[in-house]
Amino acid sequence: MRVAETDRPIVRLTLDGETVTGLAGDTVLTAVLTDRRRLRDNEFERRPRAGFCLMGACQDCWLWRPDGARVRACSTPAEDGMELLSRSPLERWVGSGAQP
Repeated sequence: MRVAETDRPIVRLTLDGETVTGLAGDTVLTAVLTDRRRLRDNEFERRPRAGFCLMGACQDCWLWRPDGARVRACSTPAEDGMELLSRSPLERWVGSGAQP
């Protein structure tokens, strides 16, 4: 829940197809964690992750764009219309024998 700076313009982005609402000037991490309890599940144990260092030094807050490009949620500004995924779009193909 946001208690300060509520007068900035709203930005809407999607994470895994669901709308996340933030405010202009928020990082992706701030927008997501203001709206949800977690950023993503880690890729090894499928446990909830919400960022760790919050300054771009670790790799705990990576998200993906639909084209496969990675984004650091802690240092990437949230933009209206941004589409993000909590898992690599190529991950579903690993080990399936199918090709993207």
